[in-house]
Amino acid sequence: MSEDTTPPRSRRGRGTKRRRLVDYPRQGREGVHRWLPSWKLLLGTFTAIVGGLVALFAAVYAYVDVPSENAAARQEANVYYWADGSQMVSVGAVNRQNVPLAKIPVSVRNAAIAAENATFYSDSGVSFSGLARAVANMARGQETQGGSTITQQYVKNTYLSQDQTMSRKVQEFCIALKIDNRKSKDDILQGYLNTSWFGRGAYGIQAAANAYYGVGVDKLNPSQSAFLAALLKGGNDYDPAVGENNRRRAVERWSWILDRQVDLGLMRPQERARYTTFPAPRQQSKSTNLSGQTGYLVDIAKRYVKKQTKLTDADLDRGGYQIHTTFDKAAVQQLERSVQGVLSRDIKPKTREADRYVQVGAASVRPDDGAIVAVYGGPDATTYFTNNADTSGVPAGSVFKPFVLAAALQHGAVAEDGSVQRVSTESRFDEKGRLTADLPPVRADGTFFFPPAGAGRFPTLREATAASANTTFLRLGSATGLARVEDMAVGAGMLRSSMAPRTKEFPLGTSSPSAIRLAGSYATFASEGTRHEPYSVTKVLHGDEPVPGLGAPPARRVMDPEVAVGITSVLRDAALGTEAASAMATLGPFSGASTGRNDTQRAAWFAGYTDNLSTAVTMFRSQPGKPLLPMAGTGGKDTLRGSVFPARIWSDYMMKISPPRSDDAPAEPAPTFTGAA
Repeated sequence: MSEDTTPPRSRRGRGTKRRRLVDYPRQGREGVHRWLPSWKLLLGTFTAIVGGLVALFAAVYAYVDVPSENAAARQEANVYYWADGSQMVSVGAVNRQNVPLAKIPVSVRNAAIAAENATFYSDSGVSFSGLARAVANMARGQETQGGSTITQQYVKNTYLSQDQTMSRKVQEFCIALKIDNRKSKDDILQGYLNTSWFGRGAYGIQAAANAYYGVGVDKLNPSQSAFLAALLKGGNDYDPAVGENNRRRAVERWSWILDRQVDLGLMRPQERARYTTFPAPRQQSKSTNLSGQTGYLVDIAKRYVKKQTKLTDADLDRGGYQIHTTFDKAAVQQLERSVQGVLSRDIKPKTREADRYVQVGAASVRPDDGAIVAVYGGPDATTYFTNNADTSGVPAGSVFKPFVLAAALQHGAVAEDGSVQRVSTESRFDEKGRLTADLPPVRADGTFFFPPAGAGRFPTLREATAASANTTFLRLGSATGLARVEDMAVGAGMLRSSMAPRTKEFPLGTSSPSAIRLAGSYATFASEGTRHEPYSVTKVLHGDEPVPGLGAPPARRVMDPEVAVGITSVLRDAALGTEAASAMATLGPFSGASTGRNDTQRAAWFAGYTDNLSTAVTMFRSQPGKPLLPMAGTGGKDTLRGSVFPARIWSDYMMKISPPRSDDAPAEPAPTFTGAA
């Protein structure tokens, strides 16, 4: 037998091939089996792909950092509230008011979790199935949105744009994982509820509660909470006000969310059984609407806040402030109705030239503390920008005369010999400006009669006030001292800047206080000489933190109580001869003054007060860029330059907001009403 002398390595090489790293197509296989991968190849390929994806994800995760919150997520509205705490208006580019989770009812939180992410408190903040669904949608050319968790939606709202792209979805996924590790679940839920869009321009649950139900979030019941949670799926698709299809979808999802809470153990079946009727929201309204009187109210409150605090326009523009005002909603609405009622009935700008460009301003101030209760600033704050209730430039006329009388009662009058004589409401001045002995009033046909100079009979200061006698008040102002008259008016509440030069006519009302300031100054008479600075804001909160510097200003005495009581008595008589006198049947005696036939100023006023409210109304004609126009013929030739209309507005308004007078009431003094005409 011959021996094979071939080396072993050579023998192996002749019958076998070198082993490949990837045995594909498979060696030693024939036909279709050659092309079927082995389980080792499949497992290896799968492991390589998964490993690659994990490595890629790790790289992306490390690369993607949590960005700063976007500007829109930080931006809030400033919310203004009526005196009763209900929301007046939300002002800002974004209608949102952030609230802490502690103020959001559990029913709201549970409804949102049941609707959007049942495993919220136990998951890692992301949905892998949602990401996979987004990848599949992208492959099919569809939108990438999928079943995002509450954490992912919070990230999208707070840190990213609303774009539906794959890169944005991956960013959302990575940031959500990091946020879930950095923030508590409660913080994430709070942020989610404060940044989500609910339709009707409302961002956040607080704005949504007001937009749909007109209440704060803390007032929502579980049924309302379930409806608002339904809106998280799409405000435009689930708002019942949009159409019947929307209503059907809203009712179905509302019911499902309530049932879902029961399934998840978030609501007891007995409680669920109580909610069988869909909580239909109110009709849609513009929550940021500054039309009508609202814009004037916001302007007054905003300027007061800036004056009393260190807040600037830039601070307020950043939003997030809750501004609680003194404005009474019913009083504001009634004042507007009273003004519009008189204007529509008596002023005819289309047929009377003298009725063109007529404007009205009015304000009510509470004597007890100076709170501004109501204003009428003009026809519409969005079209007529000047606030007629809070602007100077309209001369006061005879409604200024009570301050001349008050200064005389307080300080006395200087006689010819330089001595100071005591003045009372029954004092008289002769034609030379000398105080004379008190004499009985002279009347003819029920009206005051003032004999000509030198006849020996002169009106008392009480009678002169009722008759708006200019000559008497020129003498009285001169004898008292014009500086003292000005100081009395300013002390009572008018602004020094609104005082006219102290010329001879100064006592006749050449100064031009605003309606707010005049109402506040008359309120000083009502409070028996104690001045309360008019204020419009009771408190401002930023989050839960109060802003210092606000609240009712301190009171101070500016005249003797007897002086104020005397003015009230005089003005009560003066009110008897005005258009407002008929209001006494409802209000009881009140004090008031108005511009009258002897006034030469280009404005008509009525100012008057009861024990609990002081109101001033002015009417004038103003054409942009021109001085005040004459009032002669306004409302017709018999209206004494329109002087009857402010009194009509005043009486209509005061009668409708004051409690009706009871004929069975005890015989104690009725509310005093002081007014000037």
